[in-house]
Amino acid sequence: MITFFVCLVVLVVGFFTYGKLIEKVFHIDDRQTPAIAHPDGVDYIPMKTWRIFLIQLLNIAGLGPIYGAIAGACWGPAVYLWIVFGTILGGAVHDFLSGMMSERNDGMSISEVVGLYMGKIITFVMRVFSVVLLVMVGVNFAAGPAGLLAKLTPEQLSQSVWLVIIMLYYLAATFLPIDKVVGKLYPFFGLCLIIMAVGVGGATVFLHGSDMPELSAATLSVLHPSGTPKWAMMFVTVACGAVSGFHATQSPMMARCIKSEKEGRTVFYGAMVAEGIIALIWAAAGVTFYTNHGSLVEGMQGLQAAITAGGQGGVVYEICTSLLGPVGGVLAMIGVIACPITSGDTAFRSARLTIADWFKLDQADTKKRAVLAVPLLAVGFIIVKLLPWTYLWRYFSWSNQTLAMIVLWTGAVFLHRYGYPPVASMMAALPATFMTAVSITYFFQAPECLHLSTSIAYPVGIVAAVVFFVLFYVQTFVRKKDENQLAAQMGK
Repeated sequence: MITFFVCLVVLVVGFFTYGKLIEKVFHIDDRQTPAIAHPDGVDYIPMKTWRIFLIQLLNIAGLGPIYGAIAGACWGPAVYLWIVFGTILGGAVHDFLSGMMSERNDGMSISEVVGLYMGKIITFVMRVFSVVLLVMVGVNFAAGPAGLLAKLTPEQLSQSVWLVIIMLYYLAATFLPIDKVVGKLYPFFGLCLIIMAVGVGGATVFLHGSDMPELSAATLSVLHPSGTPKWAMMFVTVACGAVSGFHATQSPMMARCIKSEKEGRTVFYGAMVAEGIIALIWAAAGVTFYTNHGSLVEGMQGLQAAITAGGQGGVVYEICTSLLGPVGGVLAMIGVIACPITSGDTAFRSARLTIADWFKLDQADTKKRAVLAVPLLAVGFIIVKLLPWTYLWRYFSWSNQTLAMIVLWTGAVFLHRYGYPPVASMMAALPATFMTAVSITYFFQAPECLHLSTSIAYPVGIVAAVVFFVLFYVQTFVRKKDENQLAAQMGK
């Protein structure tokens, strides 16, 4: 169990060290936050730090760190490294910057923040991209729970009936003030998510600790049972457990509720570290549970077979009930039903805020809020009834990581303008470069995209990442140096 506990400690230490460093680079101060400067009783509402933290955790997590980590566990213990270092150096930096850049700009939606620092063309692209992504998340996280609830309830309560019920709940969560539905329900389900992870993690350690594989040259070289390459498929598969662009659409909601900039590291960086810990626990459970005194290769084959047979939801239920008994069954149901629903409602709420920022619509006005909320949910309902779930989800993973790439580059530009020393922007530029390589490689190699061979996808992704980095370096450091030299000459 050495590898597991070392990874766990590194994640916690990362919050107190690297998290503190990014906070210092950002120049946290005592300026008034949007929630204090102009509370509107709807979206800008000051809330307690612990409540905001739990809301943010559930906003960004949902099923992400569970399903993604379980699927990523098919590559063996190698997934631990991506979860740990992806979280500390990439995902948590991404979440902190997206939340705090929004807070510094009056709680702007991420599309407006990106446009502010990256230009007018990218503003329009990001507006459309963000709304489409959020609606995709919303409808996907309505269809899955509706189908599961239909199986668990009498025939009269069909999937269509549950879909209507879930959509009506989404409408309430999207329309009502954030402290009425989200602020009251999310802390409870956030605690359930944590309790489920602690229970599964503890039971895995005490009951199957001897089966936990350690990181070694042999285990790192273990291949996915279906032959899927680690690069860049594993990095996109895990997604929310390490780096996720979806988080950038959620962070501005809490940026409108924090009472002090000093809360930013706990709420944004801290929630992502907590999600990384949850992902690590589920990855370890997936690797360990199916190994069960056998070889790691056989364990990964067993995990892949379980995913193929019942999906990640089936794996969650099997692990929970086997390790925790009836209590585990209840927690599993909360996990696979409540968690996706709570991701879907904030996705639609974030879509409303994105459109409102786009067209400058005052959301304190009930009628203007209804004009956005009702059509959004109506469109979502129509989409989920017309298109199959697998089709809707097909491009989500790639678009999710591409959004993370864009936000990290935006953060690098922001830090270059306002950070110190200038090299501080590298804290965002380096993970942005990495995610550029991941996103472009995945686009070229994934079956649902171009589906080209790795001999083409790998070099294209790497070259693209290098080009992006060189362009950033030239546009920032070189140009800034030339401007400083010109100013000095003119001064003389």
